[in-house]
Amino acid sequence: MESSAATLALTQLPCVYPAKPINHRVYPFLPSKRRISQPTHLHCHKMFVPGFGEASPEAKAAKNLHNFFTYIAVKIVSAQLESYNPEAYEELMEFLGRHSLNDGDKFCAGMMRESSRHKSLALRIMEVRSAYCKQDFEWDNLKRVAIKMVNESNTRLMRDYISETSPVETEK
Repeated sequence: MESSAATLALTQLPCVYPAKPINHRVYPFLPSKRRISQPTHLHCHKMFVPGFGEASPEAKAAKNLHNFFTYIAVKIVSAQLESYNPEAYEELMEFLGRHSLNDGDKFCAGMMRESSRHKSLALRIMEVRSAYCKQDFEWDNLKRVAIKMVNESNTRLMRDYISETSPVETEK
């Protein structure tokens, strides 16, 4: 882990090396060059995850959850409309047929610009999305289920590998 952290470009570590150059006229006691000959050891208890650029894995997961909440809100609103406003339900289904739900914000923005009736639907979807995220989504259950899935999957994969690679005595 420490070797992974040391392989980062040192300019990416603002806490170790500031992004702005230091004015040595104001601080003459500072060395003129940064010392990079010795490896920098970060004392952190988290794993370094390479390849995520500006966003952390948690930020990427949050973005996916955000889009998922839009999907859930569309399902809730469509179920509500189906029973009490079939005309609005048909409009929503027609819009869904033409627009992807992969990007929730893009979907809502497009719907708001479609017509005033679609704008009302988009506002309702955004309201439901927010309420579901804040009140109904079981965050603790998500963590528990995700950990359980990872553990069970790891165990199954290790068991399958061992059974495939271990010599099995055949019965005669």
